[in-house]
Amino acid sequence: MMSFEWLIGLRYTRAKRRNGFISFISAASMAGIALGVIALITVLSVMNGFQREIRGRILEVASHVQASGDGGRLSQWPQVAERLGKEPGVLATAPYVQAQGLVWANGNTQGAMVRGVLPADENRVAGIGKHMVAGKLEALQPGEFSIVLGQELARALNVGLGEKLTMAIPQGNITPAGMMPRLRSFTVVGIFRIDMYQYDAGLAFVHLADAQRLYRLGDAVSGVRLKIDDPLAAPEMAARIQQRNPGLWMSDWTMENANYFRAVQVEKRMMFLILTLIVAIAAFNLVSSLVMTVTDKQADIAILRTLGASPASILKIFVIQGASIGIVGTVVGVVGGVLLAMNVGNVIGFFENLVGAKVLSPQVYLISELPSEVLPGDVGLIATISLLLSFAATLYPSWRASRINPAEALRYE
Repeated sequence: MMSFEWLIGLRYTRAKRRNGFISFISAASMAGIALGVIALITVLSVMNGFQREIRGRILEVASHVQASGDGGRLSQWPQVAERLGKEPGVLATAPYVQAQGLVWANGNTQGAMVRGVLPADENRVAGIGKHMVAGKLEALQPGEFSIVLGQELARALNVGLGEKLTMAIPQGNITPAGMMPRLRSFTVVGIFRIDMYQYDAGLAFVHLADAQRLYRLGDAVSGVRLKIDDPLAAPEMAARIQQRNPGLWMSDWTMENANYFRAVQVEKRMMFLILTLIVAIAAFNLVSSLVMTVTDKQADIAILRTLGASPASILKIFVIQGASIGIVGTVVGVVGGVLLAMNVGNVIGFFENLVGAKVLSPQVYLISELPSEVLPGDVGLIATISLLLSFAATLYPSWRASRINPAEALRYE
């Protein structure tokens, strides 16, 4: 059976008070907690969605793990690739040559990262083949000196399929006139688009054999790229392979993009702290509401004390009242936040149609639609913090109610 503290505490929560302003403050506190929780869940879910989208696009181009040799050269790479392909968790391997190049065409000059690949192997470790907007990666053939460009790089050079461009590489030829850069003409056979500017504007693919010949590597390559079953475990995988193969230099995609993901993590933490202040402000409103409620109910408290209620029981009554407001606000906020986060794309689309403008312009942002990913861990943490703040807000007013002297409270009644 429910104790009288619960009965009175819940009744105070529902009751119509003589002072309507106190009821308004309580409703505002509940609404503030709910809005704060909704804002926290929605914003963190959108940030998680952005992180997932960008991570996915990075992994379409970057290798999960890559192994290279001393000085950026790896000899006997077929044996290395075969050995690494047998490591637990490794799904596929592919050799690569990576170096800098300067390309120009039609009077336009751009720097580029040149990557020599075997098209069939490359499609097993990365998803570049799925992002071709013109031509195919398989059009790269040894000895033909063909090239696949990022869309922004092709636009900057003003070249299309079948057109020629010239590449200069750092390793030059010694002539009587001094060191002269080595030049080579390439034919554009493909254009890709990842929707990440650093790749679309600065990456070019050539066949592995052409890259080896161009950069005078002989049969050597820069390294071997690995695709693993769990990209998020890439650091642990790289460390384990490094221990078993001390002659190799191992790196992973998180190291190559560490600054970006560190910045996103810091931004997410700061946004979490800032938006938590919304819940904290609502909790302070809850303090004000309960203090006024205690003042309004002094006579009731005194009567309960004269009937035998202990100070602990009085404290419990107002803790239950305040905690109930916090629980209802948190539950409403969690349900509303999850629903909004799961449908934020539709909500943004509605407002875009209403005002006739794009919130995320594809020309400015990496993506044109607002992504969202609701993580149960984030929802649980937000709900816990909201409940703890709400409970903490009840302690002082409840303690004050338990200290009321019945004789003093009833003197003027």
